[in-house]
Amino acid sequence: MKIILADDIATLGFKGDVVTVADGYARNFLIPKGMALTATKGALKQAELMQKARGERMEKEKSEAASKVAVLAAHPVYISARSGEEGRLFGSVTKADVARGIEDQLGEVVDRQNIVLDEPIRSLGSHSVEVRLHEQVNALVTVEVIEHDEE
Repeated sequence: MKIILADDIATLGFKGDVVTVADGYARNFLIPKGMALTATKGALKQAELMQKARGERMEKEKSEAASKVAVLAAHPVYISARSGEEGRLFGSVTKADVARGIEDQLGEVVDRQNIVLDEPIRSLGSHSVEVRLHEQVNALVTVEVIEHDEE
């Protein structure tokens, strides 16, 4: 059965996509829950409009992400941490710490889930951290971990 998705569904596609699914799946689950519409002529026109709106929204998000790249790459983020001998930190600098530092120092809001950090930073010095701003746009942020002053 041909249906038009009314919501983004991970296993099927995005809002406005026309897909073919099993009749029972469409009639008993997707359509009653409002996740899909039956593919009629009028609904197909509506699907076209949904796809066009999604494309425009994605382009807008991509351009906003591209403008953030310049800001994030231009300035390093300084994070203060307590350390022991040989520059080893007592704790670690996590994704949340990096996100908070970016927001406080650069004024850009970045979700910690979008920060790519394989393991927490455990040493003083300069570290490059990748930030995913969009599916196609990534930024490299320089994180400077400095010695915490007790004063």
